[in-house]
Amino acid sequence: MKLNNRKQMKQSLLIIVLSVLCMQTAWAQQVAREDTLSMQDYEMNEVVIQAFKQHQDLKVAPVAASTLTGTAIKNRNAVNIKDLSSFVPNLFMPDYGSKLTSPVFIRGIGSKINSPSVGLYVDGIPYFEKSAFDFDFSEIARMEVLRGPQGTLYGRNTMGGIINIYTKSPLQYEGTTLGASLGNYMQQNYNVSHYRKLGEKFGIAISGNYNQTDGFFTNQYTGEKADDSQSGSARIRLEWQPKEQLSFGLTSTYDRTNQGGYPYAVCDPETLRPGEVNYNDYSFYKRSMSTTGLSVKWDGKGYSIQNQMAFQTISDHQGIDQDFTPKSTYFARQDMKQKMFSEEFNIKSTTNTRYKWLFGAFGFWQGVDNTVPMDYLAKGYTTLKQYDIPTYGAALYHQSTFDDLFVKGLSFTFGLRYDYEKASNDYIYHKITNGNQALVDQFKSDLSFSQLTPKFTLEYIFPSSGLVYASVTKGYKTGGFNTSFEQEEDRTFKPETSWNYEIGAKHPFVDKRFSAEFALFWIDWRNQQIYQMLATQNGQLLRNAGKSVSKGVEVSLQGNPINGLMFQINYGYTHATFKKYEDERKGINYNGNYLPLVPKHTLAVGVDYTIFHPCSLIERLTFSANFTQTGPIYWKEDNRKKQDSYGLLNGKISATKGILALALWAKNITNTHYNSYYFESGGNGLAQAGRPFTLGGNIQIQF
Repeated sequence: MKLNNRKQMKQSLLIIVLSVLCMQTAWAQQVAREDTLSMQDYEMNEVVIQAFKQHQDLKVAPVAASTLTGTAIKNRNAVNIKDLSSFVPNLFMPDYGSKLTSPVFIRGIGSKINSPSVGLYVDGIPYFEKSAFDFDFSEIARMEVLRGPQGTLYGRNTMGGIINIYTKSPLQYEGTTLGASLGNYMQQNYNVSHYRKLGEKFGIAISGNYNQTDGFFTNQYTGEKADDSQSGSARIRLEWQPKEQLSFGLTSTYDRTNQGGYPYAVCDPETLRPGEVNYNDYSFYKRSMSTTGLSVKWDGKGYSIQNQMAFQTISDHQGIDQDFTPKSTYFARQDMKQKMFSEEFNIKSTTNTRYKWLFGAFGFWQGVDNTVPMDYLAKGYTTLKQYDIPTYGAALYHQSTFDDLFVKGLSFTFGLRYDYEKASNDYIYHKITNGNQALVDQFKSDLSFSQLTPKFTLEYIFPSSGLVYASVTKGYKTGGFNTSFEQEEDRTFKPETSWNYEIGAKHPFVDKRFSAEFALFWIDWRNQQIYQMLATQNGQLLRNAGKSVSKGVEVSLQGNPINGLMFQINYGYTHATFKKYEDERKGINYNGNYLPLVPKHTLAVGVDYTIFHPCSLIERLTFSANFTQTGPIYWKEDNRKKQDSYGLLNGKISATKGILALALWAKNITNTHYNSYYFESGGNGLAQAGRPFTLGGNIQIQF
């Protein structure tokens, strides 16, 4: 199998090289850029996409937000959201297990299992399940991360913040791109895209990518890699603007993943340094995901209307050696099918007046069918749990902004949202011994939730430039059903709520070549949903803590001091602790302890330096280097085990000539050893080591 993969790789490289040779004659026809072109101009040439719910660019909006252009993402050689962890202040997305394990944390707020606490929208389509968050980037135009509760406008499960991702528009971009990337550990990536306008009113974009790696960790028991992976996706995007005021958009994406996973190893109890991966049953994760969205927009006189419909299906299969030893003790499987339909309607003002408004309505239905067989191999029986969990919800929301209130430059924003949600659980639990199936437990249960989430923001824009703001926002995340439990009260968990108090400032200076942002936040929340392992069986569940608090600061500085040089510094500090949390079952008080899986510090320093026409063979040569520092991270509520702060250094050198672009890249250049995840099971401490030093090269043809 691996020999065939290498043969296919060589054939693909040969095709690419031949294509380059055939196209060399086109190089002379390319228009050279001016030597005086700055990196700032290069970034600004990219199309800035503004979300429909925003009345202004995020650079001048009273919210803590970070934006990454498609160029910035490429310079960091990021292929998914996990690659951007710590690049954004207080954003942490650990890379462990498989694509199923994709928790996102912002300012200490996140969820390891069940529904996420940070929202994700791709081209306006909501992604409800965290199992959908880890997808391969393709044709990304822009990515936004809004930190702090965004429930007033975005609603469901955006208590920590929201990530908005936008792909390229065929009405704003044309061309064809072929690309390939190869690296050690047999890392391979191939991508193709084609954007074309058919007249001035209709555009079509088609793209696809394929990713593969042999894996980074060897299972000593089998002698094979434990975390091999193959994934691919295809996307089509259609845009039609029959009138100046009317536009339609249709996006459809299919994503397929087949990966080995969970390269966990027993740790040294003192150093937590993981040993060799060594277990007998191959663990895997397979996912098929289809997402389709249809948007309609009408620009009237003084107002704009948008309607967004979306449908998403996810079918995933998981198999995992639960004891992570050479013994045949436990093996768990999961087969889950999810369907989600949502529709959102918005109308907002577009007049340049002192009063701006927005109204919206949102509704969704989600169905989850989950089957979980657990093989107790040493004991000779299997448990079979089945869950049928349909959920539906609806929301109404409004936001008003009053500009030049009392004095010029002072604005006040008020928003309010009402959410209602109802969920049901049809649960059946069987035990199978020697082919005989016996009913152990069965129940049907309903839950319903409703919540008002207000938002208050005061902003002052200085006459010269820059702004300061203060905001108070309520965050909300719904409750739900646990799929594993030991006692009656553990079958469900309650909603959690928070109040986020924030002050911030944004200011450009030196002719806007530099910009700085600052935010100071305090989050006080109730009934925090805490992840816990079951004591008497293999499983995990959510329980509610009494009170928690998260406070911290975020600072960003970016600049273009000279032509061709761009730098960015992002720092986030989070002090997230339990204020009132007692585990009566264990007789333990966690008050004052740090929240698990929340890095105290995140630091990112990035530099991009471009030289134009360094020689006759190169039009643009770019050197990119970035460094991230993350931690410390406590793994459990007792704070006895932690990952000390660690740093990762990445770099990339890219050169372009006409239609051809070549690049060399490296990640974790210093080969820093760290744990990306730690937990305890079966009396052992288990961990997954972070990825080692990797390097490779890219080739891209664009015409």
